[in-house]
Amino acid sequence: MTDVHQKLFPTTIIGSHPKPKWLNRVRNLNEEGEFSDERLQEAMDDAVRVVADEHERAGIDILGDGEMRREEMVEYFAHRIPGYDFNGPVRVWGNNYFEKPSVVDELGDPEPMLVDEFEFTRRAVSEGHGVKVPITGPYTLYDWSFDEVYGDKRELIMRLADIVNDEIRRLADAGAKYIQIDEPALSTRPEDIDLVVEATQRVVDGVTKEEHDNIERQIMHVCYGDYGAIYPRMLDIPVDQFSLEFVNQDFAHVEEFAEHDFDKEIGFGCVDIHDREVEAVGEIKSNIERAFGFVDPEQVWVNPDCGVKLLPRDVAFGKLENMSQAAEELREEYE
Repeated sequence: MTDVHQKLFPTTIIGSHPKPKWLNRVRNLNEEGEFSDERLQEAMDDAVRVVADEHERAGIDILGDGEMRREEMVEYFAHRIPGYDFNGPVRVWGNNYFEKPSVVDELGDPEPMLVDEFEFTRRAVSEGHGVKVPITGPYTLYDWSFDEVYGDKRELIMRLADIVNDEIRRLADAGAKYIQIDEPALSTRPEDIDLVVEATQRVVDGVTKEEHDNIERQIMHVCYGDYGAIYPRMLDIPVDQFSLEFVNQDFAHVEEFAEHDFDKEIGFGCVDIHDREVEAVGEIKSNIERAFGFVDPEQVWVNPDCGVKLLPRDVAFGKLENMSQAAEELREEYE
């Protein structure tokens, strides 16, 4: 498959995409015992094909499966890591809830969690597109869970880091090139930045692009919170790229980032996933160009602020399509 990251302004997604309504219906029927696990699996496979096609038609270079097999970014992994349990939903914002897990026993080693979904997605996409695999990072897995066993923050985070590292090693061995470590909790707990640096060193051990032939990029996605509280220390996190939210924060940290040598790539959030209005191509181009205030064009990847799963499908598609068109026009201007 072509290394599309070598072009100027590669376009990519963060992770989630709106699920087809029929998939949500199938999940409900499965939970009620009226739809078999085998038929649910077939439905999820079909949904991945649909989303991959939407990403391609929107012009995305490095795409994903839209997390069609996942319900929530912590819950999905906690269901698969021995030692976690669930006690009911927790309200997170508005009328949105998630099943907050609890660590009720020492964490065991899970079976492979993401390799099958990566391999299926790779088969579903056309030649010339890359596939990104998001995986929730150890700090967010810790912070968005209850700890009833360890009582030692660092010990639990490092155990989770080992589990995430094992999974990334399996992905890399299977041919995954683009790994995204999701750490949205990081910017909300700036006092733990040193722990995140240490944990990420363990997460990427043996699977940096210098150490593993298949890996092209280790990316960290961070949204919410105050980036200024973790900058420039965040540059010590051993990843190749930060994928960050900018539009929803009104580009608040662009000038601050310029105060230090931003020596990594930036996945520049250039469309707002909280707004149902599809931004015009010209507006998105202007948004992307704000990145040039602290990095060179060659360091810029183009992506939404965050996952688009809460948007209507037509709105999500429109935003991705216009984003890709904006990147293409900028490519013609800057090459």
